[in-house]
Parts: sequence; structure tokens; C-alpha cells
Amino acid sequence: MCCPNRLNSGTPQMIDLPHVASRVFGTPLMIARAKLEVILGVLAPRLAGSTSEPIDPEADPAPQTSITVERIAVVSVIGTLVSRSGYLAAASGLVSYADIGDAIAAAMDDPSVRGVILDVDSPGGEVGGLFDLVEQMRAIKAGNGKPLWAVANENALSAAYAVASTADRLYVTRTGEVGSIGVVAVHVDESGADAKAGLAWTFVFAGERKVDANGHEPLSERARATIQADVNRLYAQLCGLVAANRGLTIEAMRATDAAIYRGELAIRAGLADRLGTLDLAIAEMVAELDRTASTARNIVNPTPKRSPSMATTETERIQHDATEPQLPLASQAAPQAPNPEPTPPAPEPAADPAPVPGPADKLRAEYADIAALAAQAARLGVTVDATDAMRKGISADALRRSVLDALAARAEATSVIAAAPSTTATGESPIVRRAKERAAAARA
Repeated sequence: MCCPNRLNSGTPQMIDLPHVASRVFGTPLMIARAKLEVILGVLAPRLAGSTSEPIDPEADPAPQTSITVERIAVVSVIGTLVSRSGYLAAASGLVSYADIGDAIAAAMDDPSVRGVILDVDSPGGEVGGLFDLVEQMRAIKAGNGKPLWAVANENALSAAYAVASTADRLYVTRTGEVGSIGVVAVHVDESGADAKAGLAWTFVFAGERKVDANGHEPLSERARATIQADVNRLYAQLCGLVAANRGLTIEAMRATDAAIYRGELAIRAGLADRLGTLDLAIAEMVAELDRTASTARNIVNPTPKRSPSMATTETERIQHDATEPQLPLASQAAPQAPNPEPTPPAPEPAADPAPVPGPADKLRAEYADIAALAAQAARLGVTVDATDAMRKGISADALRRSVLDALAARAEATSVIAAAPSTTATGESPIVRRAKERAAAARA
């Protein structure tokens, strides 16, 4: 009935199989049917006294967290989910709800981490501890501005789907599976095996329900009804939890009938958001975080809505950025005026004094400059693909020159000249002068 268990110390230990059985039989589980059959296939022969294929478990796996070069933390949720690990490693790998919660909290609290993605490959597991973990995850998200996404890679079923559904965005791989939103309880009637073994069990007890659903007697109707009522209550809670996480109705969750949905079908059913791998999820999270950071920097000097009289203003801003970044363009109009304009403020520093930025910071700053230039150019009718420019390594200065060339060469250059603001005799706008030259050359 028992077998050795290897611990890190190498000292042989014993697994208490009756204790294992008590955590599987006669208690509600949120686990996929196929995985449950595997566990039952491992445990049942040993509970009947078989000693073939002895159990040889390794140390229980804990959630592994890795941090990518883009500072995205990937927390693994792989294996059977349990409230506490340490008693079922023989049947499959384990990961406890408490360990998952600790790993997510640690990643969110890490100042170097920008976002967290759960890498889920689990058939589900125990009921105990699941709802507490989901509440913890919700509290972590509410108290932390970092995104929390999940990938069903390859399975996020039953209790594991409840965990994954708590994420802000859920990916599923092309062959990945989600769903199995249901609850199951297993009762093993060992009375036939007892009779063959010549064993007769007698229970002396107080309390009418004390020995209900014991494994040495057939399951009574009262015991069955009690277990069914418990399963029904947990099922209602599970459907409510998933419905709230996914923005769906409880009726829609019940309507799945605990079915499993693969790939694109999961998205159609509303149980996942996007089709994609873990690598895709990481790349898209990085892109969204970079866009958010760029927007936050640009919002300091928001650009007003474009009007017809602003076309030249936008053009001059581009020319000004390319030629005189240290002075506003207006100062070029009357450099020798008796009452000069007040000295303009120095350019706003890119950031507070800090350690020398690394390559990633420089890339983000370059992308922000290119994105701002693209927005200015778009208001003038010139399209700039910021992503393509970054991929080809084109600098913001080079793009700025190309925009000026495009504006000056347009057939409607005369409209740009007409819209230009008046200046003093010595302060004609460089972009207007250049447009006149191009227009004259075109007529020649």
C-alpha cells in the first residue's frame, strides 16, 4: 500500500496511499475527465493491493517564473492544481494554488517587471483553494497597474480555466483547449473487493451521516444526494466566477455543459480572446506597453485639432525640429528686433537625472520621436509608417527630411505658401522659401 518517495535529501520516504485516495475519492474536483481517468488508473490498482509498476515520484514542481529581456514575467501554471502539494506527485505533476498566488504577487511587486503572463498547461484539479486564489489575483490586479495576461498552452481546463479566465486577456494556441467548466466527485465501492479478500468491515459510529459514502459499502441514495447537492453548489459558484471574469452570463457558462473547446472554437464561444502562442502574447504585450509609454510622454504637449490655418504651422514645426531644436521658430523671424521676445524655455529633458539609459530605453525614445513625427506628418497629409521605419533603422531626422521633401514637392505647394503666417522682412519661413523654389523649378 505504500512506496518510497525521493526527497531532495535522498532519504527514502513513504507515500500514504489512503491519504492520497481521500483527496481524490468522495470529494468534488474541478478536473478534466481524461486526466481524472489517468489518476484513477494509477491509484485504483494500488488501493486494491497491486504492487506492479511502483510509484516513483520526483520532487513536486513549483511555479517557475522567468523574465524576458523585454521585462515580461512568465509564470508557469503547469500540472494538476491542488490546495497543497505533496501527496499526489505519483499520479502527475502538481502545483499548489498558494504557490501560484505567491509567484504572481512576487512578479507584480518586482519593479523591473512591466507585465505578467501566465503560461497555463493544466487539466485542473482540486476545488479547495481555487476560489481563494482567484480572489487574490483580482486583488493583485486592482492594486497594481501592470497587465496580467494568460495563454492556454496547451490546456486550461476546469479549475485551470477558472485561473486563466481571471487574466485581462486570454490567448489559446491553435490546438490548445479551454473549458470543461464543471465539477465531478468520484465514489469507489470496494465492498466487492473486500468480499473476495475475505474482509468484512464493521463501523461503530455516532451521528447518522458519519459513515455516509464510505468506500466499503455501496453508495446510499442519501449519500448520493448529499454529494450531488455539494457538486451543484460548487458548479454554480464556478459558473458565476468564470462568467464574471469573461463578461458573460451564468446561463452561457452552464450552456457549455462542461464541453472542451479547441483553438478558434474557444474564441467563438467567448472563452478566449485571441489565437496565439506564448511568444505572440509576449510580443503583443511589449508593443502595447511601449505604445502606452509613448502616449504618456506625448500627452505632456498635446497637439490641438487641425484647422486649415494650421497646415503651415505643422510644417514649420517639422522644419524647426530639423534645423533649430534649441530655439522656437518664431525667434528666427526678427532676430534683431529692439524688444526681443523673452528667452524661450530650454527643451524639456527626456527624463529626470538617472543612470545612463540602456539600449531598450534608447529604442523606446527613438520610437516615441518617430511616432510623434508620424502624427505631425499625418495632419499634413503625408503618411509615415513608424513601425516600418524602426524595423529598417531609419532615424527620426532622416524621416523628418523626407517629410519636408514630400511637402515641398507636392503639387499643392502653393496652398501651403498661401497659408503661411506673415513674417518680418528678414524672417521668411525656411519651409515656405523651399516650397517656392520647388514650385518655380516645376514651372520651368
